[in-house]
Amino acid sequence: MIDLPIGILVFIFGIMIGSFLNVVIYRIPNNESISFPASKCQSCQTPLKWYHNIPIFSWLALHGRCAFCKDPIAKQYPIVEFVTGVIFVALFLKIGLVWYLPFVAASFAALFALVMIDFKYMAVPDSVNFAALVFALIQPEFLTAALYAAIAAGGLYLVGLLSSLIARKQAMGGADVIVAGTMGALLGFPNFFVAIFLSAILAMLPALIWRDKGVPFVPFLALATFIVYLYNTQATQLLETLIYG
Repeated sequence: MIDLPIGILVFIFGIMIGSFLNVVIYRIPNNESISFPASKCQSCQTPLKWYHNIPIFSWLALHGRCAFCKDPIAKQYPIVEFVTGVIFVALFLKIGLVWYLPFVAASFAALFALVMIDFKYMAVPDSVNFAALVFALIQPEFLTAALYAAIAAGGLYLVGLLSSLIARKQAMGGADVIVAGTMGALLGFPNFFVAIFLSAILAMLPALIWRDKGVPFVPFLALATFIVYLYNTQATQLLETLIYG
């Protein structure tokens, strides 16, 4: 049975983290500090009051416009906050109020930030990528998670190296290898392979539609990881059915 008060608190905490993710998504690709200066309007550069930064509610109260210059505030801000809240609640419902829930949630929050940055800038900052990996390792079976992370990252690195030698050009970036480590730590084996397969399926149609422009792969790795983490039992059963019939 769902503990509604705790679920609400988890959602509130999630949207607060989502507000911080908006700072990360905007500032890190622009090589700006995430702690200084204080938040300001991107149009008129006026520093915001504390009550202009209340996740979701401030955007709604201001009707999506700056309190000073009245320029539109990007819908990205409340959307990122709301989605982060949903991610936190989904993870709470999956594993419960355990001591490592904040670290698992932080890992997926960092992956979500990577998704937004990769879609917007076609870049995967190492600082956010490594943060996702470190948070993913903080769990009861730390040594097992670290071993899975090393095998997943090392395996993907070797696949990328072999592909590069065959194609005579770089086939895989270092960012994908780090994400693979995070996936290995969060999912373990064999669900890591399920997530890799699912990410390829998810990326297939967008890759065909935007073939000339190119589609970042990290967002699909992150989405597949989240789906398989939530439905790990079903993913294992599906894999066993495909292998053994």
